[in-house]
Amino acid sequence: MMKVFVYDLEKCNGCHNCQIACKDEHVDNEWLPYAMPQPDTGQFWCKVEEEVCGKVPHVRVNYLPVQCNHCDEAPCMKGHPAVHKRADGLVVIDPEEAKGQKDIVASCPYGHIYWNEELQIPQKCTGCAHLLDDGWDAPRCVDACCTGALRFGEEADFGDELKDAEVLGADFGTVPRVYYLNKPKRFVAATVVDLDADEVVEGATGLLQRISDDAVVMTAETDEFGDIWFEDVAPDSYRLWLKKEGYLDQAVDADVTEGDHAIPELPFFRVPVRK
Repeated sequence: MMKVFVYDLEKCNGCHNCQIACKDEHVDNEWLPYAMPQPDTGQFWCKVEEEVCGKVPHVRVNYLPVQCNHCDEAPCMKGHPAVHKRADGLVVIDPEEAKGQKDIVASCPYGHIYWNEELQIPQKCTGCAHLLDDGWDAPRCVDACCTGALRFGEEADFGDELKDAEVLGADFGTVPRVYYLNKPKRFVAATVVDLDADEVVEGATGLLQRISDDAVVMTAETDEFGDIWFEDVAPDSYRLWLKKEGYLDQAVDADVTEGDHAIPELPFFRVPVRK
């Protein structure tokens, strides 16, 4: 049966425990026949990438742990007998057999294989095969995850949970065995202000309208800080309408085709008082 890694990004808080545990397990440690020591710098067999989205005061930080995808029909295996897939699904590089074969590094479309200049060998995540063979249920990165964001096990045991999972680099033509759940989508956010009163506007209703067909896809209200958020927005072009009694309806375009849309200060004007 094939083992897989499953990351639930909604649970990942960016603690980097998985990344640190990988270093602790492999730096200065030799685990033949699966791995020679990982250098203390320059290689991250497990790495937590950070993406800062939006602009102050509307900021989100998304975390994306990445590692070898242990692909079926892995490109690094083609023409390289030193690379093989175990019965449990882990793709490993025999460090002794692969010595001097720097072209193995370039064979990975994800950039997850590193070159150890000192040892003259290609290196990557082994799935801690040495620990699994010693009776461990999971690699060190999984064991160190304090939020349950990272799990490891038989693919069949995850069942329907993986039907909505995503993989990285699906267009590379590989079949990755590292799955991601709840990948964050984009957002539209704004701080609504009454410039004449020099204060934020609380309780204004916001409608997010898709420009292509005028459909209202979400509604929200400004909070006590004047902030309004539309989460999990699909990439598209929108128009944000603001409405509140005593104020003129206000509209502003919000394009999230390329990324999140944040407006630090969105003026909202009162209905003129007739004298």
